[in-house]
Amino acid sequence: MFNENLDKTHRGTTTVGVVCKDGLVIGADTRVTAGFYIAHKRGKKIFVITPQIVLSIAGVLADAQALVDVLRYNIRLHEFRSNRKVMAKEAARLLSYILFQNRLFPLYTEILIGGLNGESFSLYRIDPLGSLVEDKYASTGSGSPIAYGILESEYRPDLTVTEGQAIVIRALIAAMRRDIGSGNDIDLVIVTKEGVRELSKEEKEKYVKKFSREIST
Repeated sequence: MFNENLDKTHRGTTTVGVVCKDGLVIGADTRVTAGFYIAHKRGKKIFVITPQIVLSIAGVLADAQALVDVLRYNIRLHEFRSNRKVMAKEAARLLSYILFQNRLFPLYTEILIGGLNGESFSLYRIDPLGSLVEDKYASTGSGSPIAYGILESEYRPDLTVTEGQAIVIRALIAAMRRDIGSGNDIDLVIVTKEGVRELSKEEKEKYVKKFSREIST
């Protein structure tokens, strides 16, 4: 029963993250499901934690939102006390520790968190029990097996942010076409040394139109 409950964190949603040489790109679909019911078409699954750190969520929305609030509070407190900016790896370790502390009554969410680490960028995947894995690209949610097909074939370590966001959008579109738990629209956030930027509606529409046509042919 316990393992069955953990498996539920993979139902619904596709989130994708890619580390580039000049930044980090994280994207997600916007469909929120409750079983086979579409509860919301414009759900928020990407959260800006600091101007250099962002995370995406998959799983139980309430659990994920609670974690986001706790993480933001602790990061702001630490930055105030230490008078320095928290790096992405520190935020990931803190989130991993919080989830591990709750392992007997786990929070059913799977998280991608990443951002600036000194002069480079990092991406981490954290499961409901607090397991922490760093990778150059990752995907979570029910559409992740489809998204990984795009990531495995197209990722390169020397990707620029522009190239990275194109790969993330292609992976999301492919997952949304095949996975019933993913769909409606996409959100995409880019982290660079200058800060966080969200892809505009016009930019998304341009990419979606282009890649939807390519994937169909």
